[in-house]
Amino acid sequence: MGLNIQNTNLKMTAGFASQFPADPIPQIALSGRSNVGKSSLINTLLGRKSLARVSATPGKTITVNFYEVDKKLFLVDLPGYGFAARNPADRDKWSALTDGYFTKNKNADLIRGVVQLVDSRVGITNDDAMMLNWMNASGIPYILVITKIDKLNKTERANNLAVISGDELIREGTPIIPFSSLKGEGKAELWTAISELTGVKL
Repeated sequence: MGLNIQNTNLKMTAGFASQFPADPIPQIALSGRSNVGKSSLINTLLGRKSLARVSATPGKTITVNFYEVDKKLFLVDLPGYGFAARNPADRDKWSALTDGYFTKNKNADLIRGVVQLVDSRVGITNDDAMMLNWMNASGIPYILVITKIDKLNKTERANNLAVISGDELIREGTPIIPFSSLKGEGKAELWTAISELTGVKL
């Protein structure tokens, strides 16, 4: 039997590492800056309109959200980074919670990889670069998803994808997937890449 994405629920909204679920199933984390389109991507992947809430104030909530897919896989929405308007205490909480996902997770050995989101209009930011450097150093597998490509014209799309895809920080062999939540472009390719990382059959 393949993966039934209709059988999906928000298993846990965790504000502390101690709240992370202990279910023994593979995990794929989603990482990116605030307003990069993580919630929209989750809704598109799971065929829902509002399972993941799209915040009017990006980065407003500092939590790790665990979406359980058919009791076979967790899609884990990490809090967005890049809190220009946040105070130091909020930034420290974000850092501790995100770091805790990888270091204090009861099932850290089940983290199969990261879906790293980059905005097609913005490119790889300093925060994105820090995350890529960390994943490269730690050896964790990742998939690079270039979001909001529907907002670019044909020339912009070709140019921006070439610049992002050619960045020397991206580990050789990393899947690079242009994605549009509006049009569903990249959805099938991303599921295939997730399946290959986790061993979960589609």
